[in-house]
Amino acid sequence: MQTTDAFDGLACTDCGESFGVDEHGRCPDCGGTLSPQYDLDAVDAEAFGGDDAPGQYRFGALLPFPASTALTAGEGDTPLVRTDRLAEELGVAAAYVKDEGRNPTGTFVDRGMSLAVTAAADREMEPLALAAAGNAGQSAAAYAGRADLRSYSFVPSRTAFSNKAMVNVHGGEMRVVGGRYGDAAAAVDEQLATDYHSLQEFTTPYRHDGAKTLAYELLDATDAAESTLPDAVVVPASTGELVVGVVEGLQDLAELGLADEVPDVYAVQAAGCAPIATAHESGADSVEAWVGPDTIVGEVEIEDPAGGDLAVSALRAVDGDSLTVEDDDALESAVTVAQTEVIEVGGAGGVALAGAWRLAEADAFGEDDEVVVVNPDSGVKTPDVLRSHLMGKGI
Repeated sequence: MQTTDAFDGLACTDCGESFGVDEHGRCPDCGGTLSPQYDLDAVDAEAFGGDDAPGQYRFGALLPFPASTALTAGEGDTPLVRTDRLAEELGVAAAYVKDEGRNPTGTFVDRGMSLAVTAAADREMEPLALAAAGNAGQSAAAYAGRADLRSYSFVPSRTAFSNKAMVNVHGGEMRVVGGRYGDAAAAVDEQLATDYHSLQEFTTPYRHDGAKTLAYELLDATDAAESTLPDAVVVPASTGELVVGVVEGLQDLAELGLADEVPDVYAVQAAGCAPIATAHESGADSVEAWVGPDTIVGEVEIEDPAGGDLAVSALRAVDGDSLTVEDDDALESAVTVAQTEVIEVGGAGGVALAGAWRLAEADAFGEDDEVVVVNPDSGVKTPDVLRSHLMGKGI
């Protein structure tokens, strides 16, 4: 298939072996995660981000497939909303919410799904299949429908009705599995009686690669003349793909000379399911599966994240940090910003916002800092959860 000039193929993050674009799953030698590689010397830094292409494909120089062949619905180029009240409460010079809820299916996952389904469609592989907490299943069904490919989304029973409904509306097949995300992941091979092409995070090489374009868009973030990037970026952590992608994108910008340094990166998890934060804070080399996950925010209740080890490694590579927040704080943060900033923040975005408030209380930010908080999906995905939080307060 056609690839961009800077794309150098795929490399295994475990054994280091290199492969061409024809490889489409995990490493055939060791089973590790494959990740796209790029020759940054082949990229014109001065022109980076200036491509005449829709959405994230304006950064096509550091994506595997050119915009002319990509399966895209205009994902990316989501608004960076300045939030002055939030800045005042955090005690910083400026605060922004990167609102990924404005993507085609209302989630950052659309960025990587565009790439993953482009690769599958080129090979006419079907059916496509994955397990999802909710958003990724909806996104996969939408992009598979665009490519006229059959798809199966396996979701846990607690997945939001909006996600379940839209999987079918987009033309995808859905299997609801009793239990939690891990049960849905196990059910893919147990219930599918045919070979399939996986769209699972860190099985397809491309989902986390798409997430890095969010970081590229932060070039537009700050008002400070002496810097092209914010001072801190706060992201919620679930499967690990958002953390890995954002860190990789920020590192690319620094290596291209478009940023003086990588901003402080903070990964936030719900206290009831925090395998990445726990491993990072303890200094462990690998993430252990969380026993007894318990958080109302289903999108971050990933007890054994496929990208957990890579997320921890990414944080350490940039001297990042991690922390956890309680569910009530996450939901209150989501509601507060929704009521004051005209942004429909989901529960996962509330996790990141609550993390930002905790960081401010710990004096992690300076008064001259500019801070970006990532809202990974739209609040309309789970309005019942946010409404129930208000009802619990007598509202």
